[in-house]
Order: sequence, then C-alpha cells, then structure tokens
Amino acid sequence: MSPLDRLQQYFQQRKADILHAEQYREYAVFVPVIRRSGEDHFLFEVRSPHVPQPGEICFPGGKVDSTDPSPAQAGMRELAEETGVLPSQITYYGELDYMITPMRSIIYPFFGRIDEDAAIQPNEQEVAEVFTVPVSHLLATAPETHPVHIAVEPSESFPYHLIPKGRQYPWGKGSVQEHFYHYQQYTIWGLTARILTHALDEVKKAESLKKTL
Repeated sequence: MSPLDRLQQYFQQRKADILHAEQYREYAVFVPVIRRSGEDHFLFEVRSPHVPQPGEICFPGGKVDSTDPSPAQAGMRELAEETGVLPSQITYYGELDYMITPMRSIIYPFFGRIDEDAAIQPNEQEVAEVFTVPVSHLLATAPETHPVHIAVEPSESFPYHLIPKGRQYPWGKGSVQEHFYHYQQYTIWGLTARILTHALDEVKKAESLKKTL
C-alpha cells in the first residue's frame, strides 16, 4: 500500500471533531419545562452566594464529569442534584444546538420535562431559589437586545515584527447580540438568554410542525 493509499484509508475512517477539543471544558445545561396551573412553564434557577456568578439566573446544569455516560446524562444529573427532583421524574426530549464560548468552553444544552407532581427542593449550596415563566409569555415577548463588541487584544509580548503591518495589523472585530428577557422582578440575560432564545425558536418550529400534521 502506498503512502497516499494509507492516507486515504486513514481519512476515510477519521471522524472530525472540534480542533483542540481536549483543551475545552464541557458543560451540560438542561432546559426544563414543567406544567403549572394547566400551563407549560420554563423553570429557572437563581445561583446561590456559594457558587461563581452569584445571583445570576440560569438553567440547571454544570460540568460534564468523566463518570457521566454522556453530556445528556450529565444534564439530567445536574437537574436532579440542583432541584431535588427524582431522575424518574425527568423526561428527556432531545438535544439543542451546542455552543462554543470564547472562554474555551463547550456547552451542550438539552430539552425536556419535569413531572407536574415533582417536588422542587433546591440544593441551597448551589441554588438560592427557583422560579418559572409561562412558555406562552416568552413566546409572545420580544427580548430587549443590545450588541456587545468583541475586539482582539494581543499580549504585551506579542511578536508584531513577525506579521504583516506589525502593530497596524487590521485585526478583525465582531459582536454578540445580548438578549434580555424581563419577567416580574427577574432579568434573564447572557448565556441563559441565548439558550432560551434558541429553545423558543425550536418550540415555534415544533408548533408549526403540529399544524401541518
């Protein structure tokens, strides 16, 4: 077999991944829906003072451990640990699109349901409180949106002499649209709002599918 034949065989068997994926931290997020007073609600958490980003609003989730069989299982484990619901009271629906952040993190979001009769008992070490928002309210509410600009900032020791134009190199610029959802005294924003926006888009697609059947 020639070197080119070996290369062809190798690449036919190779499965692509995220470049340098081993350098990224993996997190799973579970987007839970629960029925309240005959209406579907999204469930959110307020982070406790004992964890990073205290007071922030988020969906249940956390780091994917080496002992987790899959990111989806990690998301359901975190949901059970943080809200006190039993694993048997969680119904997994499916996966949402995963996200890669500038902080070298991969976020795997999942969608599912908590049984209506499940008792919510937040883990006080991680969760200050939980609250729910009607899905219908969020579907009917356009979020407030503001851009966050992202610029490249090389380190002080960056070797400008090795690149064209040196310090005048035209670095690319970008921006991220930050969404803000307001409900009662709560403001949902940041990564959680981005996942929520995506989840709402998928709910709309599911509703459209139902009408065509």
